[in-house]
Amino acid sequence: MKRLFLLSCLAMLSGAAAAESPQQILAAYQQQAGNASAARGEKFFSTKVPQANGVAAGCTSCHTDNPRAIGKTRAHKAIEPLAPVANRERFTDPAKVEKWFKRNCKDVLDRECTVQEKADFVAFLISVK
Repeated sequence: MKRLFLLSCLAMLSGAAAAESPQQILAAYQQQAGNASAARGEKFFSTKVPQANGVAAGCTSCHTDNPRAIGKTRAHKAIEPLAPVANRERFTDPAKVEKWFKRNCKDVLDRECTVQEKADFVAFLISVK
């Protein structure tokens, strides 16, 4: 365990931290939250919540109902698919994953996502074939 920690630190210091897999990202969330549920993650993904402007929004507002599809931001900029099966880069950088969870959860839910919500969401997207 100490050796793994030391190697991780050295990789970060060298600026060459290895990419993780979506399964490793999920495992890290599950270590904190417990078991993840793809079914809860799918429900979270498709739920829309009322916004201050009266319009309901959710993940699918920008990412489409199909997590394998390219989405669009409010400014009509393309967003690569969420599902790792359609986007090999998805859920491979823990810092990026946290950045986007923080930003999107604040924008849509007006709060940060819980670790359980993150675990469920990642479990759902990994399950998409």
